[in-house]
Amino acid sequence: MTPFTIGHVTAAPGTVASGVLPVAGHHGEAGTIVPISIVHGRTPGPVLLLTAGVHGMEYAPIVALQRMRESIDPATLRGTIVMVHVANMPSFLGRTIYYSPIDGKNLNRVFPGTASGTISDRIAEVITREVIAKATHVLDLHGGDGNESLRPYSYWVATGAPAVAEDSRAMALAFGLDHIVVDYDRPTNPAESMYLSNTAITRGKPAVTTECGCLGEVSDDAIALIERGVAGVMRHLGMHDSGPPPVAKPMWVIKDRVLRASATGIFIPAVRREQHVRQGALIGKITDFHGHVLEEIPAPFDGEVLYVIATPPVSEGEPIAMVGHLSQSFERTE
Repeated sequence: MTPFTIGHVTAAPGTVASGVLPVAGHHGEAGTIVPISIVHGRTPGPVLLLTAGVHGMEYAPIVALQRMRESIDPATLRGTIVMVHVANMPSFLGRTIYYSPIDGKNLNRVFPGTASGTISDRIAEVITREVIAKATHVLDLHGGDGNESLRPYSYWVATGAPAVAEDSRAMALAFGLDHIVVDYDRPTNPAESMYLSNTAITRGKPAVTTECGCLGEVSDDAIALIERGVAGVMRHLGMHDSGPPPVAKPMWVIKDRVLRASATGIFIPAVRREQHVRQGALIGKITDFHGHVLEEIPAPFDGEVLYVIATPPVSEGEPIAMVGHLSQSFERTE
């Protein structure tokens, strides 16, 4: 085994190294950093990338990676773990949901990024060029943002090269969450990949996005799910002998809908995460700031509430809930 290097961070075999990737300023806009760690095993194996903090208020994965940096033993690891501890430092330090406080962009919609763009574009470009390029497999770890009451689930992208899609499905099963959203609509053009995990997939690398934690909370339960999931994927990839088995009876979300607000005001939810709803059931309502109802949002079909906004502020066009239709098969029926 030879040393493994990303940017100016190098880990010798059997060691852990940490540092930062600089993101340069541009056109008067300040730069930032992306903190990373490399856990480099003594024997060859996959290069598994773990990313956290793409959305800055999704804290559980960020704390989970700190713990895993200490708990994963490079002496017994086959291959390499690369950790991006906080992908979106401006949002993390600014405590913002979804969007960067600097350029107003959603980092998970601008991949693969560009070095000549605004701060979010430049962060995406650095992660694509320096990190995703060196990975063989990717787990993009998310959770309920500061406004989202969310149940745990994963996304499996079913488009793209069949072999990559099948390997990604196996990773989703290995991560162990029993609800898996099947996504048939991600872009297939590598130059317009939009999402971090999809950037890997369009470059021939299996990848999965996971969701653990809610409302920006740092809970031991959410962190345990993330640690267990990563251990399951490591076992699946042959990076470690121990780890939990894949989920035995997953529920596949073969149809989903993100419901968005058509008005700005105060959102009052009528459902909870994990609640099963019938088509037409009230998900919630939006009132103006005096209490007059502006909009009532119905469930688009029978399904389960995967997340619902649980804080009052809502702006036109923003998500207010996600409803998924569950199936024991991942095959699309319509």
